[in-house]
Amino acid sequence: MSTGNHFDWSAGYTSQRLPVFGRNVVSTSHPLGAQAGLRMLLKGGNAVDAAIAAAAAMTIVEPVSNGLGSDAFCILWDGQALHGLNASGRAPGAWTPGYFRAKYGADAKTPPVRGWDSATVPGAVAGWVALSERFGKLPFADLLEPAIEIAERGYAVPTVVQQKWSAAVPLLQQQPGFAETFMPRGRAPNLGELFRFPGAARSLRLIAQTRGAAYYGGEIAEAAARHAKAHGGAIRVEDFAAYRPEWVDPIGKAYRGHVLHEIPPNGQGIAALIALGILSNFDVERLAVDGVDSQHLQIEAMKLAFADTYRFVAEPGSMEVTAAQMLDDAYLASRAKLIDMKRAQDFGAGNPVKGGTIYLSAADESGMMVSFIQSNFMGFGSGVVVPEYGLSMQNRGHGFNLVDGSANQVAPGKRPFHTIIPAFLTRDGQAQMSFGVMGANMQPQGHLQTLVRMLDYRQHPQAACDAPRWRFNQGVEINVERAMDPATVQGLVERGHRVEVINDSYQDFGAGQFIWRLGDPGSEGYVAASDARRDGQAVVC
Repeated sequence: MSTGNHFDWSAGYTSQRLPVFGRNVVSTSHPLGAQAGLRMLLKGGNAVDAAIAAAAAMTIVEPVSNGLGSDAFCILWDGQALHGLNASGRAPGAWTPGYFRAKYGADAKTPPVRGWDSATVPGAVAGWVALSERFGKLPFADLLEPAIEIAERGYAVPTVVQQKWSAAVPLLQQQPGFAETFMPRGRAPNLGELFRFPGAARSLRLIAQTRGAAYYGGEIAEAAARHAKAHGGAIRVEDFAAYRPEWVDPIGKAYRGHVLHEIPPNGQGIAALIALGILSNFDVERLAVDGVDSQHLQIEAMKLAFADTYRFVAEPGSMEVTAAQMLDDAYLASRAKLIDMKRAQDFGAGNPVKGGTIYLSAADESGMMVSFIQSNFMGFGSGVVVPEYGLSMQNRGHGFNLVDGSANQVAPGKRPFHTIIPAFLTRDGQAQMSFGVMGANMQPQGHLQTLVRMLDYRQHPQAACDAPRWRFNQGVEINVERAMDPATVQGLVERGHRVEVINDSYQDFGAGQFIWRLGDPGSEGYVAASDARRDGQAVVC
């Protein structure tokens, strides 16, 4: 008999997490995900095997943030060099501006937020296969065993996941397949209640047996296409079959003797690089770490970065400027001069021509380090689920627009502007840290804030992770966590920032995982941090 309902789950005290040390590490936002990765390391696998196993498990235990219909990105250090993988989805062949205007009106500005017409072809599963084929050690089928086991046996729904699950039900319960899949008792699961996911287990077995072929053109793709057709969507088997992830060279920017690396556009990682490039023109470490001057400066640098990112970033072939132009030192120095240390500003874009996500990280004693992220975009994504296969689709298509002449205008086979970004830090050409911070446009802001704390103020990864954060929204509007020093908050208000203090850290301030290399991975190993804003942990062996 269950006695879980005996407890008041809301009662508790503020807890502090401590850094974790080990030669092999997996850090995720759910303990079962981390343990799935650890099982692969104990089985003789490497960090790539661990990352794939953790990613697959995360589709089961944190469905509010990712699923088998997610997209993914990865930055990987193989012991000698960095490699980037863009596994973001592409638009179905039927998607044109005319397609959406005919269905949603001539005045429509973007594809819809929910439903099949918000879902591009998912790339995460193809990303798992590509990583395994190029860098993995264990058989691909082995990597999905923990996820299949969890899906079939079920798991007790944890605190943060349950909160977000309940919040999503009123928004999504009418979407095709959602209630059948994610409301097994006519509601969201309660905290600590068992949730089984047999449809996803079925898909995972097919993916394992066929190395993804059943997903891209086989049984799963056929089921998705039938479901889409029945509910007004345009995606077809041919769209799945045509999908391929892309290996890319990460882009980087030097900062305080290190180099931050991000995936190049169509993602927003360049925003973190721009902001750091602007901060390079200031002596940040002379400012008090949690004081108003340091926080104001970082906020203004981030606002300048977003102004250019939102103006110029799209699928690379559609951009009117290059990433190199956006990151030019002289151009960023000119942007830095726009910052007024006494006044918040609403910046416009410059002219560079002249001048619901999960994140995980894994590292092994051979020196391989993996920075991996996958996402549904907005919570459960499109809200659409193919129930018999547990396939919950992302809503990345909403990232397109329908504006003629826009670099991010929808087109067949095109990738939309993307928010999910893994990150990697090197020093003297060697791996230093694999890390990421989840949460829509909070991601580059989280990269910036945690790196400044570690590199300018020498805070260890867990301290930098735990510290209160701010989040820029638009104009001069920002959110700050309630833990931020009230004097700093008041100072920001006095400089013209429109500040809202927020209690929901998950929703507004993201959550990160960090693995920092201490020295020789086989002896000194790594120090890892996991964000208390979610249910996860870092595990070691």
